[in-house]
Amino acid sequence: MHQPSSLSRIDWVAHSCRLLAATAREFRETKPFAGLTIGSGIHLEPKTVALLMTLRAGGAGLVCTGNLNSTQPETVDYLRAQGIKVFATQTSDADEHGASLDAILAEKPDLLLDNGGDLFARAADKPYANLLGGTEETTSGRTRLMPMRDKLNMPILVINDSPIKQVAENRHAVGQSLFESYLRFTNRSTNGKRVTVFGYGACGKGTAACFRNAFSAVSVVDIDPVTTLEAHLDGFTTPLREAAIRSADVLVTVTGYPNIITAADLSLIKDGAILMNGGHFPHEIDVEAFRSSPEVAGIDRYEAEYIETVRMRDGRAFHILGGGHMANLAGPRPLGNTVESMDLGFTLQARCLERVAKGGLGREACVIPVPADIDAMVASAYLDLAR
Repeated sequence: MHQPSSLSRIDWVAHSCRLLAATAREFRETKPFAGLTIGSGIHLEPKTVALLMTLRAGGAGLVCTGNLNSTQPETVDYLRAQGIKVFATQTSDADEHGASLDAILAEKPDLLLDNGGDLFARAADKPYANLLGGTEETTSGRTRLMPMRDKLNMPILVINDSPIKQVAENRHAVGQSLFESYLRFTNRSTNGKRVTVFGYGACGKGTAACFRNAFSAVSVVDIDPVTTLEAHLDGFTTPLREAAIRSADVLVTVTGYPNIITAADLSLIKDGAILMNGGHFPHEIDVEAFRSSPEVAGIDRYEAEYIETVRMRDGRAFHILGGGHMANLAGPRPLGNTVESMDLGFTLQARCLERVAKGGLGREACVIPVPADIDAMVASAYLDLAR
C-alpha cells in the first residue's frame, strides 16, 4: 500500500482551478509573456498561487507583493520556494505596504497586475519607459485610477467591469464568503437577525441574498435611488440611512467607497451590533476614528479571533470584525472567495494580460472594461469544462 501524501491548501486549490490549469497548458506552448516581467500587487493567498503559476507557464518573470492585512505567510513561503521574488509581509501598516509596492516598481516590470490601484497610482507619479500596461481587479481601483487616465496613458483592463466577474465572483462568491466569514468570526446565528447591507452593486446583491437565505431580515442602503428601487423590488426593505443603522444587529459595507460608517454614526449603532466590511480597502468603516472618539470608553480585543468590542460611555457596546479589513480575507483561517469564482476571475486576468502583452490595445484602452471577446472566450471555456 502506498504511503499517503501530505498536501496543502495550495495543492487543493491548484487541483480545483481547472480553467487556470487548462490555460497554463496552452500558455506552455504559446509563451505569451516570454521575455516579460509581471509585477503583481494582489492578495497573496492560495488561489493567487494558481494564477501566478499560470502566468509563469506563459514565460513570465514574476515579482510579487500583496495587499494590506491579507498576505498569508505560507503562500509567500511557497512562492519563494518556487524561485519567485516576493516583497510582502502580513501587515496592516500602510507605510510598510508602501515600501513593498515601491520594491515591485523598482524592478521595472513590463506588465502590472493590480488590485486596488496601488501599483498603477505609484507608476502614474513615477513612470518608466518599458511599462506596457496591465490589469486592475477592483471597483475601488477603477474609481481611484479614472482621474489618472491622462497621466497613465496605457492600456489597463478592469477585471471587475467584466460581466463574468460581476456575476460569478461579486454577486455569488462575495455574498457567500462574507456570510461564511460572519459565521467563522462570530459562531453566531443569522436567524431573525436584522442585517443592513450598505451598497447594492453586485457584491451587495449577493451579500443581501445570502443573509436573507439564512433567515435574516435584510435592509439595503444605497445612495443611488434607482439602485435602491431595485433593492425594494427585489424584496428588501430600504429604510433611510439613520433608521437602517439604528435597527441593525449586523452592518455590512460593500460599496468600494470610504467613510460609509463613521464616528458621526456612533450614537446610532445598536447595543451588541456587529460591523464588518467586504470592500477592498479598510476605509469603509472608520475604525481609527472609533478608537479615538471621546464617546468611546474603551476597547476590548479578542486577539485570536480578530474581534474588537467598542465600549461606549453610555453603556452600549458593539463589535468590529477583522479591524475593518475585508472580512473574507481577515481573521482566523481566511479563505476568501470560492475557488470556482476565482478560477474564472483569474483566467480573465491571465487572458487580459495576454492581450496587453501582445500589443493588441492602444493607449485609449486606459481603465476600460474587459473586451467582450475575452469574456466570451472565458465563459465558453468554463462551460466546456462544466459539461
